Amino acid sequence: MSQYLELHPVTPQARLIRIAAEIVRDGGIVAYPTDSCYALGWHIGDARAIERVRRIRSADRHHHFTVVCADLAEVGRFARIETWQFRMLRSCLPGPYTFLLKATRETPRRLQHERRRTIGVRIPDHPVPRLLLAELREPLMSSTLLLPDEPAPLTSGREIQERLEHEIEAVLDGGDCGIEPTTVVDLSVTPPVVVRRGKGPLGPILGGAGEHGILDV
Repeated sequence: MSQYLELHPVTPQARLIRIAAEIVRDGGIVAYPTDSCYALGWHIGDARAIERVRRIRSADRHHHFTVVCADLAEVGRFARIETWQFRMLRSCLPGPYTFLLKATRETPRRLQHERRRTIGVRIPDHPVPRLLLAELREPLMSSTLLLPDEPAPLTSGREIQERLEHEIEAVLDGGDCGIEPTTVVDLSVTPPVVVRRGKGPLGPILGGAGEHGILDV
């Protein structure tokens, strides 16, 4: 049965953040709040956890998982970033956006999209993942908590606990954070493509695209 950790949504308790970080280091999967909706998080080096999340999400090997980073310097470890892309990232992050970028040569293949060799990156603007990343001192792998055949992500910590108590190791309940996922932008192609409209407004995206333009699908 998963642990249920009730966190203050603005000033999360350090003791509970440390417990959550230890669970992640030990190979556990946690459900946690973000600035868009709840997500599943696991250790970036844990191949077994990725397969468990694939089963929970019914996701195939062409599904983009996300590297959740503390800052743009961490993003640069995993993704190749040109100057115009950096400007867009800087104008949008932290915030409710996910960007798809070409992975660096140093990025493990299990973290990349199997065919395109791209990686999703994100810097959420929410105190729970921010403090969890600080405690871990490394990025976190992540996926929106959207279960198969469900129309929207789960948003209640108690419901997440009831539905996934035998599938994950902990629920970090930081209150209701909504059901609108991130805006996803593919920066690995030219012009960039808005893959999914979500919580993040398009204004900073359109302004940051500059001469490259952008396709909104």
